[in-house]
Amino acid sequence: MITNLHIKNIGIIEDIEINFNNGFNVLTGETGAGKTLIIDSLKIIAGGRFSKEMIRANENHSLVEACIFYPNSDLAEDGNIIVSREIFSNGRNTCKINGRLVTVNELREIMRDIIDIHGQSDNQKLMEVSNHINYLDEFSLEKISILKNEYTEMYKEYCSVKEELNKNYGDDIEKQRMLDLLNYQLDEIKNANLVVGEEEELEEKRKILSNSEKISGSLNETSNELNNHVLDGLSKSIKYMSKIENYSDIYKEKLIQIQSVYYDLEDITSQISDFTYDIEYDQDTARNVEERLDMIYSLKRKYGNNISEILTYKNSLVSQINEIENKEEYIKIQKEKLNALDNKMRNIANTMTAIRKENALLLEKKINEQLTELEMKNASFLVSILPEDEFNKNGLDKVEFLVSTNVGDDFKPLTKIASGGEISRIMLAIKVVLSDLDNTPIMIFDEIDTGISGTAAMSVSQKIKKISKSHQIICVTHLAVVAAKADYNYCIKKEVDCNSTKTKVSLLTETEALNEIARISSGEITKIALQHAQALRNLSIGA
Repeated sequence: MITNLHIKNIGIIEDIEINFNNGFNVLTGETGAGKTLIIDSLKIIAGGRFSKEMIRANENHSLVEACIFYPNSDLAEDGNIIVSREIFSNGRNTCKINGRLVTVNELREIMRDIIDIHGQSDNQKLMEVSNHINYLDEFSLEKISILKNEYTEMYKEYCSVKEELNKNYGDDIEKQRMLDLLNYQLDEIKNANLVVGEEEELEEKRKILSNSEKISGSLNETSNELNNHVLDGLSKSIKYMSKIENYSDIYKEKLIQIQSVYYDLEDITSQISDFTYDIEYDQDTARNVEERLDMIYSLKRKYGNNISEILTYKNSLVSQINEIENKEEYIKIQKEKLNALDNKMRNIANTMTAIRKENALLLEKKINEQLTELEMKNASFLVSILPEDEFNKNGLDKVEFLVSTNVGDDFKPLTKIASGGEISRIMLAIKVVLSDLDNTPIMIFDEIDTGISGTAAMSVSQKIKKISKSHQIICVTHLAVVAAKADYNYCIKKEVDCNSTKTKVSLLTETEALNEIARISSGEITKIALQHAQALRNLSIGA
């Protein structure tokens, strides 16, 4: 459960902390006080989208931080997960879990198993037929999940093979054109006889040839200096030291060292002399080097950034040519693979269809029971499962939820018959049915009671109260009957202080909670309104 929520610089919220509790937490307050901003903050911490326009005026960043008690998670430290998300006006976004930086996508994936936020947008999701199969599979989860995972892997491979088969080299004329182009490119690279490291050697050779006169002059000067001065000086030194070597071991040692230097330097001088003979500008050689480098640069522009990449591209050309030349055999192999996948996927898909049809009957029964309790006694819920001609990511089924709201009416799509209040109740019915299977510990309800009142509102409050027995519920509501069911009531107010508007949140005492329920139910706190609030509160005891 969320034990603490810290919000800073979101809209009119300057800096607030809310300590939530297990069970049913209800947030109430006048329109514009900041209730929606609190829900938006929970969405942000769950990895939802954020607009920099949400940052409080005259501030350059916002922060949402939550402490979540979730001892069963591998992420928990001392049973707690600390999640934070800081967003700056320049677009920079920092997400952390227990102090470790994570991406927004990582945050979203992790929080998906912890927080389920349900609001009016979820009602829109219910209206989209493509989502209906996911609700049914969620209800059938244990029976279908392993099969669906197996099918999904096969479906990916199936799509990949199908894409390969759909590659079109055109008719024979187009095919020949493609082969001519590929063979031309292959011959061009082959004829170049490229060798890895060759370009670097040619660059060095060109540099030497371009500076041959300067290099030759320097080598000659060096050779002359060594021969005429250094070696001559060393030779004389050896002669002088030889005269005294027998007088002391140290003289003999130094003589040996001088002789060693002389021989090393003599060898170096000889090598430099050889270099001098090698350094001779040859116009033909220079032209050959330039032509070779130009050819390599030309190939690099076409086929890769260096010789290694060009040779890799050459190998790919060979593969493409073989594929086109052996297209018939290739197509045969791919078709055999596709047929094998088709048979395996069809068997799995048929098994999933049977599971879905079996569970659809049970889901219909449970949701119809919930709709009756939610004051939709004449409504009837139906799960339609129709076969698809082509494989899709879910198998071979098209699942659609249909509803008949009156006795004798035909079953129709939700978009054709359901009002806002009816959609909210149908969605809540699904949530109630799935809540026993749902391992998500925290559920957020954002004004799910919109469009309902009276007995239906009372039923909705009872359903949410039931879910709170196994989940932490945080609920924003405008209905007194829902607020009366709360285990903990929070009031959101906005205050104007020094030309600045701020949101304040407070956990209400029982007396304060009764006053708030009375205000919601009648608009003002009167004796009669308080009596009505107390009556609603009494109904919630033991519920």
